[in-house]
Amino acid sequence: MDPLNQILAGCRRQERQSQEKLYRQFYPVLFALCKNFFEDKHDIVTAINNGMLKVFANIEQYDASKGEFFNWMYTTVRNAALTMLRDRKTKAFEYIEIDDYMGFESAENPFEQLSGNDIHIYLSKLPVATRRICSLFYMEGFSVKEIAEALQISEGTVKWHLSESRSRLKIIFEKTL
Repeated sequence: MDPLNQILAGCRRQERQSQEKLYRQFYPVLFALCKNFFEDKHDIVTAINNGMLKVFANIEQYDASKGEFFNWMYTTVRNAALTMLRDRKTKAFEYIEIDDYMGFESAENPFEQLSGNDIHIYLSKLPVATRRICSLFYMEGFSVKEIAEALQISEGTVKWHLSESRSRLKIIFEKTL
């Protein structure tokens, strides 16, 4: 039995040591994920913790025949972060609703030629709302409609943020060349 399967077996038995091992093993990548949605370290860690609590509570639902554990866990934590964003929407940040006529034209991914570390550096230079939407679209593969539903904002607002991210990133990329 490989080490991950041993840890997962311990998590199914609700062994705290196995849960801690799992948490520590994937913390860096989950931190990078949640950093795309939140600026404050406390919020990032809260999102990770909320997601991992769901992972531990629902570990019996993971089915290896449907895919890798990492993908299941990553999706669970990402969804926990999105839930946290929705819950805080009116408290922490208001998206300005934009009309649909302010179109988003390009499907070109500005991150295609970059490494993972470079992507996070460039994303961190964007305003938080734009960074969230840009990350969901380009990094997570969400559609405009899915982002709008997840964040409970209009599709026009999502398109505007995507257009804004492309404009800002173009300037950032030009400065670094």
